[in-house]
Amino acid sequence: MSNLEKLPVTIITGFLGSGKTTLIRNLMQNPQGKRLAVVVNEFGDVGVDGEILKSCAIPDCPEENIMELANGCICCTVADDFIPTIEALMALEPRPEHIVIETSGLALPKPLLKAFDWPDIRSKITVDGVIALADAEAVADGRFASNVAAVDAQREADDSLDHETPLSEVFEDQVSCADIVLLTKPDLAGPEGVAKAKEIVLAEAPRALPVVEVAEGVVDPRVILGLEAAAEDDMDSRPSHHDGHHDHEHDDFESVVIDVPEQTDPAVLAARIEKMAKEQNILRVKGYAAVEGKPMRLLVQAVGARVRHQFDRPWKPEEGRRGRMVVIAEHDDVNVEAIRAALVD
Repeated sequence: MSNLEKLPVTIITGFLGSGKTTLIRNLMQNPQGKRLAVVVNEFGDVGVDGEILKSCAIPDCPEENIMELANGCICCTVADDFIPTIEALMALEPRPEHIVIETSGLALPKPLLKAFDWPDIRSKITVDGVIALADAEAVADGRFASNVAAVDAQREADDSLDHETPLSEVFEDQVSCADIVLLTKPDLAGPEGVAKAKEIVLAEAPRALPVVEVAEGVVDPRVILGLEAAAEDDMDSRPSHHDGHHDHEHDDFESVVIDVPEQTDPAVLAARIEKMAKEQNILRVKGYAAVEGKPMRLLVQAVGARVRHQFDRPWKPEEGRRGRMVVIAEHDDVNVEAIRAALVD
């Protein structure tokens, strides 16, 4: 089974108070037609996040699609809790089209990725992407969590957590594992704080990452769902310390659809997209292109400047080998003519 056929799973990581539940609540209320399922992994105040999300249940994400795991970190309880939960969600009718997992605030994301290598589920699901939330003000101040005392209390409440791991290392692991970092509460940080937080995040990232400001958990689902990162197959680019043992909302994302001509070389198209993403702060590019002499459609997927492409299926007669790319960026960064020039001219 290819990754395109597997059930996609998005992992949401970030410290207590970074806004994970608020983000997921907004995703549930704006799923863009996807049937969602949600898994909440909590420590401490068991059931709080799950109950908040269940109160927001809608037809595309009903209450029975929201499950809680409160017996410790899910990567440590794979056989007993994680796999049965995933299998139960996959058995629902109608079957969910996308699963979102909210980790506990102190959970390290990379061990959770390794759980997806479990034989019973590896052939059925894929990690669509890892989204790391970071409180902009706390990161800029070097605290990393908005309420350090609450995080320490959460740590002390669970014996499985490493009490000696500094918050900075957990933060670095979360960033290192991420496909996109969302900076939350930008209104509290102010423009200077947001800029400093971005600088810190990018300095810790082992590869180029999109960093997006998000106020009140509002983000276009197209920015964080459908990344097709297959993160379970991309462990080496996500290093871990534990390997081996300004006042405005940023919900104004804009998408541009560009018709692209037949291509002579997929690598050239990928290089043009990479250059465009770097120069114009593009968050996502996704679409299809026709390649001269090839009967198969070229699927193109980019997250920031990271571009992947593959031939996915033959063109259908009614499609007419018509290439199209959807480009997504924050509203202020969208220059339609520059985007068209980058992809077409």
